[in-house]
Amino acid sequence: MAIKLIAIDIDGTLVDDQKQLHQRTIDTITKAREQGIKVVLCTGRPITGVQQYLDPLNISGDDEYVVTFNGSLAQTISGRIIVKHNLSTDDYYDLELLARKHNIHFHMETLDHIYTANRDLSGYTIAESFLVRMPIRFRMPEEITDDLTISKAMFVDDPELLTPFINDFPQEYRDRFYVVQSEPFFFEAMNKNASKGNAVAELATQLGFTADEVMAIGDQGNDLTMVKYAGTGVAMGNAIDELKQTAQFITKTNEEDGVAYAIEKFALK
Repeated sequence: MAIKLIAIDIDGTLVDDQKQLHQRTIDTITKAREQGIKVVLCTGRPITGVQQYLDPLNISGDDEYVVTFNGSLAQTISGRIIVKHNLSTDDYYDLELLARKHNIHFHMETLDHIYTANRDLSGYTIAESFLVRMPIRFRMPEEITDDLTISKAMFVDDPELLTPFINDFPQEYRDRFYVVQSEPFFFEAMNKNASKGNAVAELATQLGFTADEVMAIGDQGNDLTMVKYAGTGVAMGNAIDELKQTAQFITKTNEEDGVAYAIEKFALK
């Protein structure tokens, strides 16, 4: 069956290790879009951290789409919301308290800002702010109110601290939230209904596409759900082992234009 929608992760997938978009990838995605294929960037970033890649791909308007915050939000490029699964203020309080008890750095993200109660900012929070192009606001938990739209929460720390925390993460919280390790130093918690797979599935349904008409490409744990959902699930050559075991095909690495290679192989006429 012909591919009608291609869902592509950004970091470690679409771009190289220096966060650069290669010309071959731009050219191949352009060819796919010229053939009527929807190309949807799917990322843990907010849209502010995606725009720098949408522009060279010439993806814009109210009939083009992006999945952000690991599936908490899907929207048109012009801003119309298609899918939204947020955290509540009470969710934030409970997650922040858990981080504080275990001395793990923590922040949460809205559509516009990163909020943290850590006076000693984590370097990973600063790096995330730079990556997604959102400013950081220091707020004590009692200052976080219901008027904020919380897209996701993130436990951010050195892997040697974060890994044992993840291993001991309470089962009741795993049952309550969608949790995923997106990087060795990022462990993210979202609304239970949020995931890249769910967002891509909901978007595909609204566009009249079946899973067999979807290809998904990724490299990390937060890409598992969409690679499992898609009729053509592709793992990057640099992907984690679990994703490679799940995918139907393993393409080249992000340094070797693996996205372009997969699109040429499976999607282009």
